[in-house]
Order: sequence, then C-alpha cells, then structure tokens
Amino acid sequence: MSSFVNRRRLLQIAGATAAASAARSFIGESPVHAATPSARAAIGVLAQPFALGQVRLTASRWLDNQNRTRNYLRFVDVDRLLYNFRANHRLATNGAAANGGWDAPTFPFRTHIQGHFLTAWAQLYAVTGDTTCRDKATYMVAELARCQANNSAVGFNTGYLSGYPESDFTALEQRTLTNGNVPYYTIHKTLAGLLDVWRHLGSTQARDVLLALAGWVDRRTGRLSGEQMQAMLGTEFGGMNAVLTDLHLHTGDARWLTVARRFDHAAVFDPLASNQDKLNGLHANTQVPKWVGAAREYKATGTTRYRDIATNAWNICVGAHTYAIGGNSQAEHFRAPNAIAGYLNKDTCESCNTFNMLTLTRELFELDPDRVALFDYYERAWLNQMIGQQNPADGHGHITYFTPLNPGGRRGVGPAWGGGTWSTDYGTFWCCQGTGLEMHTRLMDSIYFHRDNTLIVNLFVPSVLNWSSRGITVTQTTSYPNSDTTTLRVTGNVSGSWAMNIRIPSWTTGVTISVNGVAQTVAATPGSYATLSRSWVSGDTVTVRLPMRITMRAANDNPNVAAITYGPVVLSGDYGDSALTALPSLITSSITRTSSSSLSFTATANGSTVDLGPFYDAHGHNYTVYWNTSRTARLANAASGLVLGIQNMSTADGGRALQWHDSGTADHNWEMVTDGNAVRFRNAHSGKVLGVANMSTADNATILQWSDNGTADHRWTLLDQGDGTHKIRNEHSGKLLAITDNSTAVGAFAIQASDDGTADNRWRIVRN
Repeated sequence: MSSFVNRRRLLQIAGATAAASAARSFIGESPVHAATPSARAAIGVLAQPFALGQVRLTASRWLDNQNRTRNYLRFVDVDRLLYNFRANHRLATNGAAANGGWDAPTFPFRTHIQGHFLTAWAQLYAVTGDTTCRDKATYMVAELARCQANNSAVGFNTGYLSGYPESDFTALEQRTLTNGNVPYYTIHKTLAGLLDVWRHLGSTQARDVLLALAGWVDRRTGRLSGEQMQAMLGTEFGGMNAVLTDLHLHTGDARWLTVARRFDHAAVFDPLASNQDKLNGLHANTQVPKWVGAAREYKATGTTRYRDIATNAWNICVGAHTYAIGGNSQAEHFRAPNAIAGYLNKDTCESCNTFNMLTLTRELFELDPDRVALFDYYERAWLNQMIGQQNPADGHGHITYFTPLNPGGRRGVGPAWGGGTWSTDYGTFWCCQGTGLEMHTRLMDSIYFHRDNTLIVNLFVPSVLNWSSRGITVTQTTSYPNSDTTTLRVTGNVSGSWAMNIRIPSWTTGVTISVNGVAQTVAATPGSYATLSRSWVSGDTVTVRLPMRITMRAANDNPNVAAITYGPVVLSGDYGDSALTALPSLITSSITRTSSSSLSFTATANGSTVDLGPFYDAHGHNYTVYWNTSRTARLANAASGLVLGIQNMSTADGGRALQWHDSGTADHNWEMVTDGNAVRFRNAHSGKVLGVANMSTADNATILQWSDNGTADHRWTLLDQGDGTHKIRNEHSGKLLAITDNSTAVGAFAIQASDDGTADNRWRIVRN
C-alpha cells in the first residue's frame, strides 16, 4: 500500500483478533432494486455492460464463490465495522468489540475496509435481492451519517468522515506524515462504497453523506497549489480520480470532475502518455487505480490523452509485467520490464492489482469492443487467479493477499506476508480482503455486453441474461473449461434480425458454431469475434465449440521457464506436502490428459510422474505453476550411465548413434521436439534427427541421424517407467532404443530392440 510504510511492521503493531461463527442460511431470491441512472452519458463508449441484476449465475464454481462471500456478508457484525468511525467521531461504540489487522484502532489506515463492505452489500442486493445485505448497508450508512453530523462537536470540518483524526491530512499536505497512513486511500473506499449504495439501493441518505464527504475533499484540496497537490500525490490515494469522475457522470455536476482532475498524478501519467514503461520499482496497486481513473476521465471529457494513458498502461502491464495466471507485481512492486522468471516468489500477484486490472480491462473494452485481447486477458486473470484466491473449504470465502508462484508454493500457508495466509472474519481486513468482497459479488458483470442491438458474449459461464429492454432471455449452459463447448439458448421476444458476437479466444483452433444443430458458415478466426446474424426464433440454441490444446507460456525473460496452459486454464503440478527448492524439470512431451470429464493430466518432471490440474483448484497442497522446460536434454542409458551421442561428432546424414562419457560436447544434447503424442530427437550439434537405418522394423537395426524429412521412423514415444527412467519406442517399428548386446562399453552403438526388459532399454532424460 503506502510507499512510506512497511505493511509487515504495521500488521505486527496493530495485532490481530479472530472470531468465527456459522454462516446464516441463504434467503430466497427476490426482485432487485433498479440502479439509479447516471445524469451524463459517457463519451466514446461503444459497448454497454448489463446491470448487475440482469445477469444471474447458475450452478457452477463461480456461483459457489459468490455464495461463500454471501455467507460472510450476511454474518459480519456491522457494529464492529463502525467501531473506529464512532470512536473517532466521539459517539458510543454500542459495546462492539474492536477489530484486528488493518482495522485495529491503532492501525494507521483503519476504516478502509468499510467502503468495500458497502460496495459488496450493494452489489449482492442488486444481484440477488438479499435484503439482509441491503439492511446492513443502510444501517451502516445511517450510522456514518450520525458520525458525520457530530463533526462540529469533535472539531472536524464539515463533511469529514473517517476512523482517524483530520490532522493526518494536515500532516499529509505538509509532507510530515510519519505514521504510515494513506489518508486519501481510505477516503476513496468510503466514497466508492457510498456511491454504490446510492446507485444500487437508491439510498438518498448514502447520496447525502457522499456529497458531504466529496465536498470536504473539494475544499481540502482546492486550497492547495498545483505543486503542493502533486507533492501530496506521492502518497497512495487509491482511485480518487476514478470515484470523483464517477460522481460527476452520475450527477452531471462539473464540480466533481474538477476535483477529480486534481488527482491526476503527473509523475505517473506523463511517461504513460508517451508510452514509456517507467513502472520499475513503483508500488503496483498505487498505480493501477489511477489508470482506471484515466479511462473514466476520458469518458467524461473526450480528452484522448486520458485514453492513451489508460491504454498504454494496460498494454505495458499485461505485456511486460504479468505472470501466466494474469497477476502482476512481486512484494507489491513492479519490477523491471519482462522480469518474470527472476521473481517467482511467495509474494507475487497481489490480489488487489489483478482486481483493478480487471476493472481497467472492462473500461477499455467499452471503448474498443472489437479488441479480443482485452477479454483474452480478462479470462486468464479472472479464471486462473481470482477464482482460486478464495478458500473453497471456508464457508465465509476467505481469500489470500498474494498468490505464491514459488516452486512448492501453497495457498493459505505461512505468514500473511510470506505467501498467502487466508483472511479471517475479524482479524485481517487487508486491502485484498476488501477487493475480494467486491470481486466475488460481481463475478457475472462481464459475461455479456451489448452494442446497440448486438449481444456480445465474452465469457463462457453458466448464467442467465435478462435483456429486459428487448424482452430477451439468454441461458448459457456449459461445464467450460472442463469441456470445450457452451450452448446459448435464446427465448422470449426474439423476433427480428439481430446479431450475436461471440469471442473466439486466441488460444483455440478449429472453432465450430451451430444453431439448432446446423453448422453455421461464419468467420471464427482465433483472436476475433464471430458474428452470428440471423432472424431469431424463441428457443434457438447456439452451440459453440472451442477446441483446447496444451501450450507452454514461456516467461518473458527466460524461454526455458514456462507455465502449462490448456486452453484458458493454467495447470499446476500437485506436490502434496513435498517441499521444492527449485523449479522441476518438465518433459513437455509427456503431458497427458487422463480424464475426459475433468481437467486431470499427468506429466514427467525430475524423472517422476506428477499430477496436473487447474491452478484455480490448487488448494490443500504444495504446487508449482512454472517449470524448467529447457529444450535440450541428454539421454543417459540406465545400464551403462553413458550418454547418447553421434560418432565422431558427425554432422552428416547417416552418422551413427553411440554411447559415450558425458563429456559435455554438443552432440550429447538433444532437442525434444513435440510432434503430436510423440517427439523427435534433434541433435543440438548437427541439427539432424534420430531415426532407424532404412526405416527398418527389425531388431538390431542401426540408430542414426538423418535430415528431418518427416518419415515415421523419426517419431518416438516416451514410456514413463515410474522410476525416473523411460522406454523410448520408435513409432514406426514399435522397437525400443537400446545398446548393442546390452553393452556398457564406451562407443557401443545404439540399435532398436524388442522390449525384453533389459536395463539398456531404459533411459534417463537429463535436462540441460
């Protein structure tokens, strides 16, 4: 959070308390309150999201996450959340206990979490009609209004509302603040929460408290010079430019846009406007909310510089600072461009950063709805990090702060700052716990968009869309990503011609789209939107198949370090309780799917078989996401221990393969080139591939190198023996790679032989 404070030390100072309680049962679904409309239309918006209440999740991993968060939101004691506000504004605390962690009475930026609760309660009411959440939100707002009304008795200025004294802002302005507080960061959360309660619940009291607090911000910042303001922006201030621009758009009052633009941070915006990557060393989550604000300021003003700042920031962050799972940052900070493999630590991928990057992605998509890369990224981060950040074994849906990417990482284990301890009911209240509440109450908000009369389908999730303005219902049924197929059934007042744009992810090939079982002739190029235009009839069912395959996503800074992906899913290795001190060496050609109904795979790494599965389900065990995938290896014979090479280091066709001491010469290194379910062994010295003399199928036929002309004898399959060795079978002859007469002598030639169980038929694949 703040560049002036060490969060680890603050948590130690603040202490922590914990409490637990069984979650209350769910209430039934009920009609939701319509969001209050904005007074001003946003500039440049081409695609519109649907309101939260128009999209409902159905049974799925996503709905499970939402329900666990719902349990917690219904459980939490609002009076405990009000403790610091009431104490600071000198009102009775109603006998409530104080919280621990980042909301402890001694913690510098206490009362940041309450704004997140307001947003989450409001969102869940909009989504489900949960009146318990509605009532908690309105109760908190009423009590915040009481706090605000007592300012004159306390000596605070009109409109002020916080859990710490107003004097912290004086120290902030004078650059003498030394207690680690980030005052405007907390004010941003309160403003955003109040705005969401106004929008989603129609609460005029939330509006009044919000406008009074925003007015206080205006008066406080309006008296500063430009130089003073820019100096103050060196302390984290959240998304003040974003929420104040939202307030401008929602009310139509230009006053709030003026205040928002005071929070334009020149030191960050100027390089981004010039498309310069100056992120190295910056605290990551301090920056991303500013980028969201820039996108919204473009929508409010039409000033292209704001759009360029937001777009360039997204391109730079996703292209040069993002891990395979979609998260960014290490120890909360950006590192040098493309520094990924060098920073696979316990404290990678702060959840807040990813949450805010998803928000930025939505903002940019509204401006550029033809850019598939935006939702290719959104899906990657939303699926692989954010779904898995929540503890599925916890009825309150607690989350991790970081997502560890070190070899042998584990969610929920270790010190909070060392690798992802779970949040608790009352003892943590980290920033990521707050964004987690928001994330898991709006998981449905980006599945569908619309562009005039065109429906845009971005995500493949079991859900129901109520396109109420057109009287159309779209029901999406799928087990994606376990399967590669989704169906969209269109019912209601569907008559007439209109279009459905379906995202075709860049990772797929051979897409098929059918309507009512009839294949459609539509362009469905990976990395584009397929447009299905037709005169619809109620009951029409669209089936989309997006074939998936294994690919390796290499780290930007090291092509020999990579993550495994299957379609959109990052796979991780399950290492149980075993510790890892380094990245396992993976034989990429060994990755095999073992189930047709689930994403279960196996692979060979460090000579042993390891189970692979979706990283979002990697809970309760140590894992690795990245692997050493060095493309060359040495083939060591299990009988002799000698390595396979080429006679006299020949580079000619027909050079014979033999075994020799591991002298480190280039002809001992073999590149394993994946070829379907097989591999070709290409010699690193000669560039030739390993084959069988005259394509023979006989025992004792000579093994030699030859030009890679695609003949069947150049293909070999690896048979894992479970003891760190492999049998290497020729796809053409069915014979095994072996050594003449089972010899252990230096210079003995390689042959093919029947599988007689001798040790010379087994090989250790030693990664370089």
